[in-house]
Amino acid sequence: MVTDRRRLALSASCLTLPAMTETLAGEQHTTSAVARRRPALSPSRAADFKQCPLLYRFRVVDRLPEKPSRSQVRGTVVHAVLERLFALPAHRRDPATGRALVAPAWDDVLAASPELAELFAGSEDPEHAEWLDSARTLVDGYFALEDPRSVQPEACELLVEAELSTGDVDDGEALLLRGYIDRLDVATTGEIRVVDYKTGAAPRDVFEAKALFQMKFYALALLRLRGVVPRQLRLLYLADRQALTYTPDEAELIRFERTLGAIWSAIRRAARSGDFRPNPSRMCGWCDHKACCPAFGGSPPPYPGWPDSSSAGGESPVSRHGDI
Repeated sequence: MVTDRRRLALSASCLTLPAMTETLAGEQHTTSAVARRRPALSPSRAADFKQCPLLYRFRVVDRLPEKPSRSQVRGTVVHAVLERLFALPAHRRDPATGRALVAPAWDDVLAASPELAELFAGSEDPEHAEWLDSARTLVDGYFALEDPRSVQPEACELLVEAELSTGDVDDGEALLLRGYIDRLDVATTGEIRVVDYKTGAAPRDVFEAKALFQMKFYALALLRLRGVVPRQLRLLYLADRQALTYTPDEAELIRFERTLGAIWSAIRRAARSGDFRPNPSRMCGWCDHKACCPAFGGSPPPYPGWPDSSSAGGESPVSRHGDI
């Protein structure tokens, strides 16, 4: 059953969307390499710092390797399928086509990251076939939530970057927001809908605020880039086929901007001193870096200093879509 919670604004049928325009890939490609590598705050990395400052350091500063899980990689595959689905003419966006896109999407993910082959004991591994079927089930979950034939996105997998005047500017480095929006819909009236796909189950009410943190991040970036508050933020949970829909307002996003500024200031203070402290929690059970964590008797590598514009990289697709 599809459940919409919070402030329900517009259902899929309420938006009359224009024909698909060019995605903003051209804008993305014109962004200079230096600008792309500038240290920035993404929803995932902001969540890392809030959860555990040392985890943030390991991922952003030290860039310690992490082995993605099957669930994380499956999320990347499903996102790729949905992106390809919307590249097709509307009449071809049916469930059978979606399911047929799963194997080619996995092949392309594997070609880009051959090390992911280690997740299975070869292509004949029966668990590999089961895993691909589970990805197809998630694609079916998407079709249970909306009819893609009635949607014409302005962009899919859209890179957004916006500089905020808040944050730690006394050292000459303002806060740069950077993130990837799964899908951006724009109505003929100019109203914007931000859509994000989650391959996990919908959160309980107590965790809704955490789920909406990412969406408010995107809404704020769009407000600063386009001067428009998105009309709707929509999270589609494919595993249990539920939708969480939220309508932000400008005052709320201005408050959220101050929150991000405070997070960035705390990151920059830690960056100057190298004092990124661990914050043990139940989430440590899923952390790849316990061997380097003082909370578990380990020692972090020597602090290399804050990344400069030539060394700070972006997020991989698995990293972006790993928060399942």
